[in-house]
Amino acid sequence: VLQISKDDVTALQCKVVCLIQNGNFKEALSVINTHTKVLTSDVIAFEKAYCEYRLNRIENALKTIQSASQQTDKLKELYGQVLYRLERYDDCLAAYRDLIRNSQDEYEEERKTNLSAVVAAQSTWEKVMPEDLGLREATYELCYNSACALIGQGKLNEAMKKLRKAEELCRQSLSEDSDVTEEDIEAELAIIHGQMAYIMQLQGRTEDALQLYNQIIKLKPTDVGLLAVIANNIITINKDQNVFDSKKKVKLTNAEGVEHKLSKKQLQAIEFNKALLAMYTNQADQCRKLSASLQSQSPEHLLPVLIQAAQLCREKQHAKAVGLLQDFADQHPASAAEIKLTMAQLKIAQGSVTKACMILRSIEELQHKPGMVSALVTMYSHEEDIDSAIEVFTQAIQWYQQFQASQTRGAKPKSPVHLSLIREAANFKLKHGRKKEAISDLEELWKQNPKDVHTLAQLISAYSLVDPEKAKVLSKHLPSSDTMSLKVDVDALENSHGATYVRKKAGKLTGDNQQKEQGQGDVKKKKKKKKGKLPKNYDPKVTPDPERWLPMRERSYYRGRKKGKKKDQVGKGTQGSTTAGSSELDASRTASSPPTSPRPGSAAAVSATSNVIPPRHQKPAGAPATKKKQQQKKKKGAKGGW
Repeated sequence: VLQISKDDVTALQCKVVCLIQNGNFKEALSVINTHTKVLTSDVIAFEKAYCEYRLNRIENALKTIQSASQQTDKLKELYGQVLYRLERYDDCLAAYRDLIRNSQDEYEEERKTNLSAVVAAQSTWEKVMPEDLGLREATYELCYNSACALIGQGKLNEAMKKLRKAEELCRQSLSEDSDVTEEDIEAELAIIHGQMAYIMQLQGRTEDALQLYNQIIKLKPTDVGLLAVIANNIITINKDQNVFDSKKKVKLTNAEGVEHKLSKKQLQAIEFNKALLAMYTNQADQCRKLSASLQSQSPEHLLPVLIQAAQLCREKQHAKAVGLLQDFADQHPASAAEIKLTMAQLKIAQGSVTKACMILRSIEELQHKPGMVSALVTMYSHEEDIDSAIEVFTQAIQWYQQFQASQTRGAKPKSPVHLSLIREAANFKLKHGRKKEAISDLEELWKQNPKDVHTLAQLISAYSLVDPEKAKVLSKHLPSSDTMSLKVDVDALENSHGATYVRKKAGKLTGDNQQKEQGQGDVKKKKKKKKGKLPKNYDPKVTPDPERWLPMRERSYYRGRKKGKKKDQVGKGTQGSTTAGSSELDASRTASSPPTSPRPGSAAAVSATSNVIPPRHQKPAGAPATKKKQQQKKKKGAKGGW
């Protein structure tokens, strides 16, 4: 037909539809753009917008839909899909509501599914409290979307129940089709199992989540968006551990078409984790490049700056990191509190606790918070700056007083946080001997609860140093000892399992015991104290060595063993040979010996060698005995031993 008439509208429309059915969206769009005079927007607006939508030209598709003169149901359906891809969830919700209200056909279930998906996206990404749409969760898609909305609200246990129900409905619906295999069912369940693993990860069950994530990856699902999200979640579980596995998983996030399957916040989170992984793997240049790219895309976002500061700290450039954070805090006052907390942490890591306190006190919106007060007081106490710590307490208490004065009139009841701050301030002052300064806080606490005996006792103790008369007057408010006595059965307490001492009960006296009772007046025999044994070579005239209790190596006069001395004298050379040192011990070469050597066993030989002291028995001159005596053999019958 087109060969006969190239501009036949019906033939061109049929050709475009056939190309779309075959998935040739570029060719179909080319045909539409080539014959714009014949195929006007009124004639083929839906087909053109659909081709642009499938080619991920979402903005062009939106313009095509809006330029159509007549908004058909098909265009409205596509309009809702386009708005969802553009993350304009409020407009998308209104479009689907209008469709459901004004149309009645076999696609009503699909529209409700899309409507629930929009509500889940609002709850997850915009933190909007979802409204009850009254949708009956008869399909696994509706159950899944409802579970996603619950995850966005933080209701993880309820979301897990919904996902289990969705899994059951999915198996039931797919098992009815005989052509569907078990592998097809598992592939369809992969997205449900992925959300289950995500809930486990949020609940801290990282091992279970990791196992389920890896099972999904082994199935090799065709959805690149699902694979990218699972790989990203595994990387967050690994953190700075198992870096090799994370580097393999990060390749899944770079698959073709991922950017069209995920939302902007999902893609941003993946890029953040890539930058952190580069930092953990010591790829400093890559980390800077990724964080700088993220900062250019979202200048007001805090995380890219924190990643850059962390990288600088890893390179020991703390001052530069603090300067970077300070510049960001000046440019973005809304994020100044979080930035200053990070700066304070860096100062503490450097040991500048006082400077960290100054940074923390500059955060006005957190000065009165109990956590901030506790941190500042602890840090000032570490620096022994008690006055500054008390000043922190005073400022926080004054803030609560002013806040309650503006909220209430007349009687001003103290909030629990206010009272706890006053009590902690009083205890801190008493702990550091500032009893005079603690009096006003203790009086305030006692006025709030006159029955608090502990506070009254603290107040009396503080007044005893300042105004003894006032202390006496206040002591009259103390309860009497009768009212404070506790009814305790002493015997039952001693016989209880927790008693450490049990009083022995008096029993009948036997004959021996009676004699002992009668002879109580007798003087008890005193045990003789044995005198300490002295060493056999003890000489009372000689002062004992004051270092005799120390090991030989620790004594001041120890010079160490002369290594090699014995080797020079004994056993050096071949068998039967003599050394130069052995000639000194040769009796035949002494002056008193005869010119010829005596025979072995003669009296001369015995007398000559009897005066020589062996080296092993020689002692250093002027030094006390350096070796302990060998332990004496135990007497027979002695107890103990090995």
